[in-house]
Amino acid sequence: MPAIGRARPERARALFLSDIHLGYRHSRVRELIDFLRRIEAEYIVLVGDIVDGLSLAKRFFWATEHTEVLRLLLARRRAGTRIVYLPGNHDAGLAILADMLHGQLEVHREWVHKTARGQRLLVMHGDQFDEAVACPAWLYWLGDALYTGTLIANHSLNNLRRRLGWTYLPVAERIKLSIGTSARYIERYERIAAAHALAQGYDGIVCGHIHRARLCSIDGSIYANTGDWVESCSALVERLDGELELRRFHHGAASRIEPVPLLADAA
Repeated sequence: MPAIGRARPERARALFLSDIHLGYRHSRVRELIDFLRRIEAEYIVLVGDIVDGLSLAKRFFWATEHTEVLRLLLARRRAGTRIVYLPGNHDAGLAILADMLHGQLEVHREWVHKTARGQRLLVMHGDQFDEAVACPAWLYWLGDALYTGTLIANHSLNNLRRRLGWTYLPVAERIKLSIGTSARYIERYERIAAAHALAQGYDGIVCGHIHRARLCSIDGSIYANTGDWVESCSALVERLDGELELRRFHHGAASRIEPVPLLADAA
């Protein structure tokens, strides 16, 4: 078999990425670069929090790999890929990204994507639903402190695993899903987002924000969360035939992480 590095990129109709958090020390940019080199799409939709302006404002960090991600995206645009950018809560100001990309992206607050199968999907970052699923302030700050600790451990462990040639292990993601309060928050978020798209007359919603990769049907509405490139290293792909898939990166290969067709009435 030919080496993976020489394999021709997979062709897809659309690629949805969110929560890359460029400028954040624990962003998994090397995995993302490998992933981007292995897939080409007619559309690339950036679903918010691409640059972590909040983190940069607190403590500036920017590695050469972070610049390489932007270069790869711009190279795709020059090659004819349509790139749509929707700001999130960490990059809502757009000033940083606008300066870096010199206005070369198509920017919207919300966007409607029509799949090759005719499904109309509302695309938005997802921070718009925060008020509807708000938790007590004390719980938020406690959860934030614990989350930061698990991210540091996750990043250190996976840096070691990468050097050893082992697959990425989403430790922080698994811990988050094992905590009842966190799991209930995610469930409420998913149901509210899916219901919002249905009420607006769409077939479903594509979002990010909560760092939980998910592709399912909730009460007849498609719910697709791209995941992120801090914990899950995942993305949503629309294949050329219009079928939606979630993908997780595994050091040199992208593999499906949720069964297709969609999981029915899940939460």
